[in-house]
Amino acid sequence: MEDTILKFAVAILPVLFAVVLHEVAHGWVANRLGDPTAARLGRLTLNPISHVDIYGTILIPLFLYYVDAPFLFGYAKPVPVNFHNLRNPKRDMIWVAAAGPVTNIILAVASGYMLKAVYGLENLLPDMLQSPLAMMAEFSVKMNVMLAAFNLLPVPPLDGGRVLVGMAPQPLSSIVARIEPFGFIIVLALLVTHTLDFFLGPFVYFVVRLVHGLVIG
Repeated sequence: MEDTILKFAVAILPVLFAVVLHEVAHGWVANRLGDPTAARLGRLTLNPISHVDIYGTILIPLFLYYVDAPFLFGYAKPVPVNFHNLRNPKRDMIWVAAAGPVTNIILAVASGYMLKAVYGLENLLPDMLQSPLAMMAEFSVKMNVMLAAFNLLPVPPLDGGRVLVGMAPQPLSSIVARIEPFGFIIVLALLVTHTLDFFLGPFVYFVVRLVHGLVIG
């Protein structure tokens, strides 16, 4: 029971930061590029209450973490973006979509530095504090890399799909956009068949090791 409580305590803050900042980044970039929809609805706040989805933000990622699933992901309430308000909708869609995964990579690197700092304070921190902080930072690195990798899948409405729609020429762009109503069914099928593990597993492992190598040494 104590191990379960510790696991949840270690995971909850990294999950909240990962999914909330991911969504705020979308809205912030959209606002800078001409669409104030998220700002007007109060969705550029860091207050998690405005973003938390009980299933996607809390239950699903914590369950996957608890059962040691090979792939972790979560989501918050999507920040509303009206692409027609963007100054250059096709081009700016790329920046708005990419903002979320880029934010997660930045958080992964920052978490790596946090882990390095915790190790550096090993002789100053009590074991009851140092171990949970190290576990939290380590989990945050993995969670953010996994979330970035998952969202970069080139399947709309995931961020990678929107980037592809923005970058692809016509008529390919329209063909990819028409996949969006079936996007989550495709992603679910990839999850259930463990296809995501095969494609994303090596990428996630490489990026996590890269962060460790560059930041922690």
